[in-house]
Amino acid sequence: MAASPPVEITPEILLRAYAAGIFPMAEDASDPSIFWVEPRTRGVIPLDGVHVSRSRAKTLRQERFEIRIDGDFDAVVAGCAAPADDRDKTWINARIRRLYGELFDRGHCHTVEAWRDGRLAGGLYGVRLGAAFFGESMFHRETDASKVAFCHLAARLRMGGFALLDAQFVTDHLATLGAVELPRAAYQRLLDRAVAGEATWSLDPLTGRDVLDILG
Repeated sequence: MAASPPVEITPEILLRAYAAGIFPMAEDASDPSIFWVEPRTRGVIPLDGVHVSRSRAKTLRQERFEIRIDGDFDAVVAGCAAPADDRDKTWINARIRRLYGELFDRGHCHTVEAWRDGRLAGGLYGVRLGAAFFGESMFHRETDASKVAFCHLAARLRMGGFALLDAQFVTDHLATLGAVELPRAAYQRLLDRAVAGEATWSLDPLTGRDVLDILG
């Protein structure tokens, strides 16, 4: 009996995977395959516990960066996939770029971008499902660009009534932003409530002072 062909991952399957608590990765950019990840402990960033340092608050007030929402998905993903000081390879391969590009076209994937002098200085992207937002990756080419983009994301999520900001894993960097770990069962309960909820993703602009006021 011939083996069954592998199931093609579609945007619909990808969204069902997120609702079940799993997400895809690749070994590196040159690997065409994708594998599913379900961490034993999950990183989340409580939206009422986002850390904003004094220096970051100052940068926000200075409006050093122009923040754009959903402006250039391809450029953000390319920035996230590029080599950086803290990594020499990426888990973002061509299949992942295509899949998340389709989610972006359908309104389920979003970017927060920090621009300066007409140049993309940093940003992030993630997936929206119900009242849950799953942060995928971020990058910076200038100091504080990704952190400012993150603060704008967190404020937008609080303003829109989101119940979950998923960070996948807690890194030293994410811990400085307020990330904590949850056991799988506790995460799944939080996830189920968030996915079943409703929230609003707004394209309305926010100033740095708006962000600080919303984050408290």
